Amino acid sequence: MDLRTTRTIRSAIEIRAPIEVAWRVLTDFAAYPEWNPIVRQLSGRPREGGRLMIRSQPLGRIPVTLRPRVLAWQPPHELRWRSAFVWGGLLSGEHGFRLEPLADDRVRFAQDETFSGLLVPLYSRLRLPATRRAFERMNELLRERAEAAFASAEG
Repeated sequence: MDLRTTRTIRSAIEIRAPIEVAWRVLTDFAAYPEWNPIVRQLSGRPREGGRLMIRSQPLGRIPVTLRPRVLAWQPPHELRWRSAFVWGGLLSGEHGFRLEPLADDRVRFAQDETFSGLLVPLYSRLRLPATRRAFERMNELLRERAEAAFASAEG
């Protein structure tokens, strides 16, 4: 078993829409239940140092409610937060979303999470592959939603 107490996963996708459109979809927290397969509820006003409320329900798992602290809020480029999953630093995560413009009508969306703590080896063995797949699925659905929003605004 891998005994590292820090693990990072990353997932990225190209979206054919302007950065502002992708950012608007990403930060429309009220609409998350309509499309986001991981985050079923996200509320709060993001600001550096502030807190959000996130209700996450990975496929086939019980819901988890987190109250992360916002580390970065830089519209339309970055949103990053940190949350403890298990008390006492046994397992925590720093999650980030980043948008980078590639052209006027294309953007690269990337999300990452760095898990840290004594329970990381166990989490890595039991849940890391499913978490990676969930990130990839969220990216695909974000792309579909942003591209559809851009297409409807254009047409």
